[in-house]
Amino acid sequence: MSTTQARGADHFVIVGGGTAGWMAAACLARLLLRTPGPQKVSLVESEDIPTIGVGEATVPSIQDMLRYLNIDEADFVDATDATYKLAIRFRDWSGPGSDFFHGFGELGPTIDNLPLFQHWLREKIAGAPVPPLSDLSMSAQLALHNRFAKPTTNGNSPLYMAGYAYHFDAGKVAQYLRGYAEAKGVRRIEGRIIEVTQDDQGDIAGLRLADGREIAGDFFIDCSGFAGLLIGKTLGSDYEDWSHWLPCDRAVAMPTQGLRPIAPYTLVTARAAGWTWRIPLLSRLGNGYVYASRFCDDETARQTLTDAVDSAPVAEPRLLRFTPGRRRHPWLRNCLSLGLASGFLEPLESTSIHLIFANLFRFFDYFPRTVDCATLSQGFNARSVREIEEIRDFLILHYKASPRRDTDFWRYVTGMDIPDSLSAKSEVFRQQGKLFADYYDFFKPASWMAIYDGLGVVPDAADPLAALVPQDKARAILRDVTEGIRQAALTAPTHEAALSALLRRAL
Repeated sequence: MSTTQARGADHFVIVGGGTAGWMAAACLARLLLRTPGPQKVSLVESEDIPTIGVGEATVPSIQDMLRYLNIDEADFVDATDATYKLAIRFRDWSGPGSDFFHGFGELGPTIDNLPLFQHWLREKIAGAPVPPLSDLSMSAQLALHNRFAKPTTNGNSPLYMAGYAYHFDAGKVAQYLRGYAEAKGVRRIEGRIIEVTQDDQGDIAGLRLADGREIAGDFFIDCSGFAGLLIGKTLGSDYEDWSHWLPCDRAVAMPTQGLRPIAPYTLVTARAAGWTWRIPLLSRLGNGYVYASRFCDDETARQTLTDAVDSAPVAEPRLLRFTPGRRRHPWLRNCLSLGLASGFLEPLESTSIHLIFANLFRFFDYFPRTVDCATLSQGFNARSVREIEEIRDFLILHYKASPRRDTDFWRYVTGMDIPDSLSAKSEVFRQQGKLFADYYDFFKPASWMAIYDGLGVVPDAADPLAALVPQDKARAILRDVTEGIRQAALTAPTHEAALSALLRRAL
């Protein structure tokens, strides 16, 4: 299509609701519908098609979306049954009884251009007595003591090194964002799509609904879930299967009654063929078992989850099937895919919702003036693929680096081949303690360090830059920082007190 023929990208049509669809609708409404103009945003969904809707944990970048939409935190928390999340707690990943935290935020300050944890690692390699790595994490220490305090910009307080996210009810989040989007002018269309039409150039032209209505649009956003109705079935963007590296392909989920105190972290426990999660909301617990079907049948998985929960079920177990991987071209022609239609990574590090709005914000960076936007889509795809592959490698690390060998599943994941990108990172860490991450990587060096250490991986030598700082200086800073973190954690309000203060009511 020539430039003179290209039509403007004025009517955006979102296919599918749920978290991805209504997040897209809300953010597009905030971007496009602020002033009178030609832009329109419509969302087509059918009440007959259920949404997955079990994702309940997030990462700190969720706050970027709330800030972008100017959403009041207290209102959001109250409406979505939310609690605070400071960390992920891993149990039994190195064997029965093992326990470590992956806390949000930093692992100590930077000392002479090198993170404090590198000086801690130097001491550990040398055989000197060191505190647990989690003592360097403000968020982990708060989580350990069931306390909560928000990060501060005051560099004199260790709270500046903290970070937090939320646990929430994904269905309620979708409803909340729907209300936001419709209030700003997004039109919701109820209907089941029976046909997707294309123009003579191959672009998507419109949708035909079961009742005969036709919905025309300029640019389409596919939030149709694993079906990939537009991006896959219509435009033919292939799906790259990552089951070789991430063999967990099923989950059984079941909510149970809430417990007190309400923990400010996600608990993930290694099991024979995968792992279980426990996520505390204000009114209940979310529980599930993510497992590999080649090593565990569905009934065994249900029984494993039933045996693992700590409170009475409030609904029957729900079985989910998925294929880990990604679309080769998440933006193709005049269609952007988001959420499950774009790809899926198991929820071990709670990145699914992050990837939705990360790709939305990335799309805004490449926002098209017309539907003739091949160059823009190429730039978007390169960055989108890079991020999901980096997150993929981080997830693979949790399995590959584990010392467990007690079941067929664990023998498989610890012995499998891994991507060259992860192999290179692992090799340089094992050789000299270096953790490579750049501006675009979602998981920073502190996160990689938390997983390596939690799984018992100790490099042969420390980062050579650590030797440039006198040992007594590094030890004194390490001592002062860990004591400051400990005191700040013990004097912070409890998690429930912090939530009560936010909501201005007793829980």
